[in-house]
Formats: sequence, structure tokens, C-alpha cells
Amino acid sequence: MTLHAELRVHRAGFALELDLAIEPGEVVALLGPNGAGKTTALRALAGLLPGSHIRTEESTWDKLPAEKRPIGVVFQDYLLFATMSALDNVAFGLRARGTRKAEANEIARHWLAQVGLAEFAKAKPRTLSGGQAQRVALARALATSPELLLLDEPLAALDASTRLRVRSDLGRHLQHYPGHTLLVTHDPLDAMVLADRIVILEDGRVVQQGTPREVVRQPRTDYVAHLVGLNFYRGVAEGTEVRLDDGGTLTIAEPAQGPVHVVFPPSAVSLYPDKPAGSPRNTWQAIVSGIEQHAHTTRVDLAGNPAVLADITTATVAELRLQPGDTLWVSLKATEIHTYPR
Repeated sequence: MTLHAELRVHRAGFALELDLAIEPGEVVALLGPNGAGKTTALRALAGLLPGSHIRTEESTWDKLPAEKRPIGVVFQDYLLFATMSALDNVAFGLRARGTRKAEANEIARHWLAQVGLAEFAKAKPRTLSGGQAQRVALARALATSPELLLLDEPLAALDASTRLRVRSDLGRHLQHYPGHTLLVTHDPLDAMVLADRIVILEDGRVVQQGTPREVVRQPRTDYVAHLVGLNFYRGVAEGTEVRLDDGGTLTIAEPAQGPVHVVFPPSAVSLYPDKPAGSPRNTWQAIVSGIEQHAHTTRVDLAGNPAVLADITTATVAELRLQPGDTLWVSLKATEIHTYPR
């Protein structure tokens, strides 16, 4: 049964207006910058804020208090009870709902085994690693057989090496969860790896949604383009020429007409100290405004018409002797540019 949620939360200076539909077994990621309304949406769904209308084909949750809603939550810092064992933490929600202790403990042992922590049943939270604590929190959320699982930045508290492994574990558990899952995150990699569908939230409104592949291939806002690492522009196409809204013109390989989005990866951009020989389809001068070292490449921020990001090798940086303020020639093949209607 599809879960439908209509969220309307208004407070001073901010309004959240969000409609969500989540299918059984589907993981939807709610992604957006700080202040976009992600946490507000999660709290409204959990019944901690007024302004939510949630329904399935069989029931409506609007009048249910938070503790009665069929929802499991995994918080960013897990919120495990420090004085309770892992087993008691997992059994807590069941006991709170009236399940007998013996039955609650049996179910808790089952879920600890499901997340690979059967031998840690008696362990206190302070003795667990971050990844283990995250799995206990997940087991606690799933033990009550919730219809909706809310994951609030579930990997944010982990270090980089642990995060990679736990993300993989979490993805495997979510594949077998038959309910509806909403993952709230600001990390695009978590969203891309774990979610079946991504909803982008900015200023309390949905600006884009689709599969991870659709979002990566066709970003609709500057924020989304930055997340997926693309140069992004708006312009008007006429045949193989696009006049960009913020200045400059690009030649494209595939003719188009009317308002379009224009994207290309920073790796497609080449930089030269002098105007390149021959006849590249797109060349223009730009000034280096920033240089940032990434893992295996250097990202160069260039001010020009248009402004552009370029990813180049460390060897190229040394060859060009790049410094902020340098003037360079930018070259971009028309075949590297992707356009789609606005």
C-alpha cells in the first residue's frame, strides 16, 4: 500500500509544503542543504510537529499521537539508553507497547541477530563502536514492525572508514525491509547509494525528484548540480548555439530550441596559457579565482563568460604554474555538453 504524506508546516520566516508518496519496500531520500526543511519534515511525519496528513489505503494517522504511530526512527546520534544493554534497548519499544518481557526479548534477539550483533546482546552502548551502535538503533526501530522507517542522518556520526562499511550493511538491511523508508540526509553519496528515489528539498519546497540516475544526469538547480559535480547553466538554445542567461555563448553538438539547462563535467574542461591552435568549438578567456586540491585532481574555479569549474591533474597545475589571478584560455568540446529543456 502506498503511503501518502502531505506536510504543511508554517513558522516565522519559513514554510514547509511537501507531498510525499512512498511505495512498500521503497527507500526515498530527502536531500537538501541546511535549512531546507528536512528535519522539520521528519518531525512532522513522526507526529512531533502539527501539520501532517498521512494516510495509507487502510488508515489515517493524523489523530495518532507520536507514540502510537506505526513509525520507527533511527536518529543521527542513535539515542540509545546508556544504562540498558543492547537487548533491552531493542526490546524497549515493544515493552512500551505492551508486549510481554519474554516475547519482547525474543524478538529483540532475533533483530540483533539480523544486524549481526547476536553476541553483543548484553553489551552497554558505551562499549559499542559507532557502527555497532548504529545497527542496534536500526534493530530497535525495526523490532516494532513499523509501517514507516525514518532515518535521520543515520551515518553522520561515523568516521569515514566506518561509514563505508556501515552504509553497505544498511543498504543490505533496507533491501529486505517491506515497509516504507524515508532517509533524511545532506550527503549525496548516502542518497545515491541507499535510495531508490531522491527528493530534493530547498527552502521548504521540492525542486526536483527522480531516480539517482535521473538526478545526476539532469540537475534542475545550482545546488543539485554542485552536489553531483557538474558545471550548470541556464540559457536559450537556437540550433547549435546556446546564449547563457548569465553571459556567454556555447556551441553544442546536438541542435536544440528554446529555454534549456546546460551541463558538463569539470573534467571536460581543458586549460591553456595561450589560445589553443586549431579550431576548438568553444574557447574563451577566464581568470583563475580559486584552486582546490581534491583526491587525485585539482579543481580550478575560473571567472569568465561563462564562469567555469575545471578538474585538471597535478602535473598540469605544475606545468601551468597556476596562481589565483592568472588569465588562461578555456577549451570545451561541443560533444561534452549536455542540454535538456527547462
